[in-house]
Amino acid sequence: MHEHPHRRKNILTGEWVLVSPQRTKRPWQGSQHSPEAKQLTSYDPHCYLCPGNSRADGKNNPDYKGAFVFTNDFPALLPDLEFSESASPLFQVQSVSGICRVLCFSERHDLTLPELELDAVERVVQIWVEQVKELGKQYCWIQIFENKGEMMGCSNPHPHGQIWAGNFLPNEVRKENEQLCNYYHSHSSDLLGDYLESELSNNDRIVEINEYWLVVVPWWAIWPFETLILPKRHVACFSELSADEQAALADLLKIVLTRYDNLFQTSFPYSMGWHFAPSLSNDKGAWRLHAHIYPPLLRSASVRKFMVGYEMLAEAQRDLTPEEAAGRLRECSRQHYNKKAV
Repeated sequence: MHEHPHRRKNILTGEWVLVSPQRTKRPWQGSQHSPEAKQLTSYDPHCYLCPGNSRADGKNNPDYKGAFVFTNDFPALLPDLEFSESASPLFQVQSVSGICRVLCFSERHDLTLPELELDAVERVVQIWVEQVKELGKQYCWIQIFENKGEMMGCSNPHPHGQIWAGNFLPNEVRKENEQLCNYYHSHSSDLLGDYLESELSNNDRIVEINEYWLVVVPWWAIWPFETLILPKRHVACFSELSADEQAALADLLKIVLTRYDNLFQTSFPYSMGWHFAPSLSNDKGAWRLHAHIYPPLLRSASVRKFMVGYEMLAEAQRDLTPEEAAGRLRECSRQHYNKKAV
């Protein structure tokens, strides 16, 4: 199986992915991206996210130290917005409302999450918990995510993430919710909990593990070095995490993201986001908090995976098997290749 084409099912979406390990042998004469040069200074007077600087809309940032949260100046969602919804089956429209916030991980313009000191990463995790508790009182869904690097469309190099909250269930979450709830009602156990136990007994796809958390390249991974972060204890939402679990998550994140950077000796681009039980869900027993990390790099710091052609028109396809990807990440050091004093 590890040398021949086959399909694997994504139990979180119900969709399939085509795995073609023999394709890793093909020559590559396609696009190669120049690795992002790491020549940033700790403070950039022209950056609209650095402390004390003016943002794009004219507001000034405070002279902050550590993490800093503010409302996005160009939000994708707006609060208290309603309009008439179409009844036409051909031209359906739905009003939405919400809020979008930006989370700068620290005042440092030049340090990404794996390069920060552990206490700074712990503060980021604490803010995620605080934001979910606050926004969950008003909104159905809170999406925490980070787009890292120009390759993933990041519009500003100052390390930051985003928090969007809305009054609707987005497509990807809706698919997961359906799969998780169906499994829960059929098996009287949570799907990701059963999956976690299976991965613990196998070890082939485990990248990192500590007392409270597990990182695995999922069986159904689409992106070459995609990973899934899971809590060992059944936790439906960020608000349920203990202080020890939050601290352990920060430590785990720092290690895993360091392994990514060490894989190709570059600031590894990715999109990372958290999924957890919707605020008003009646099936919290079905949900287990988890994070997806989707990195695009495939062969080196300059060759990425493209989701085009067959992927867009038929179904997702990958070349590197999840087992090989996990093994390569495990081989990477826990100490960052570009380690510097903060």
